[in-house]
Amino acid sequence: MYIPKKFEQKDHKQLLDVIRQYPFATLITQKGAENGIEAMHLPVIIRGDEHSLRLQGHIAKANPLWKTTDTEKEAMLIFHGPHHYISPNHYPTKKEHGRAVPTWNYVTVHVKGRLRFEHDAKWLQQLIHDLTKEQERHEPNPWTVADAPQAYIDKMLPAIVGIELVVESLQGQWKLSQNQPEPNQTGVIDALEAFEHSTARDVAAMMKQAQRGQE
Repeated sequence: MYIPKKFEQKDHKQLLDVIRQYPFATLITQKGAENGIEAMHLPVIIRGDEHSLRLQGHIAKANPLWKTTDTEKEAMLIFHGPHHYISPNHYPTKKEHGRAVPTWNYVTVHVKGRLRFEHDAKWLQQLIHDLTKEQERHEPNPWTVADAPQAYIDKMLPAIVGIELVVESLQGQWKLSQNQPEPNQTGVIDALEAFEHSTARDVAAMMKQAQRGQE
């Protein structure tokens, strides 16, 4: 991923925070016997620490990905944080000289590593338990795996295959108007905060965080 220096994010905690907050990832894998790549979309959960980081999820067993992927080759998970269109009208300097063009502000994390597939029932049940607990944490009455009959869970588990990416590198790009002068950054933040939808406000919040990091 090409990352201009101004937009590069190296803070390990912030990278992991985006993965936790936006866990629905795009998985890019390389085929074995055949040439080409595959793309899948799935939620994942973080395991381990920065010294032994792993990302886990699952796919349907009917999906041939676990048979065709070359696990000796590098795989990638892509996480998209908040993003939003940025109009030149948000820049105060545009009124002065007109030299402005549209752009897009966004946050993204690329995680590279080696992939493995897991079929063990206990491993899969623990994964489902933890994934569910993570996503149900904001519900007023969280659902748990224990709410379903164990016989039903035992029947469902063979229909999925676990995925684990052993992380070898993380890259983050926080493109949040850092290349603009402070008045333009403030103009973008004010404009995004005025929108009703949460995505715009999330970008504004991350821009404020980036501004504090520049101080």
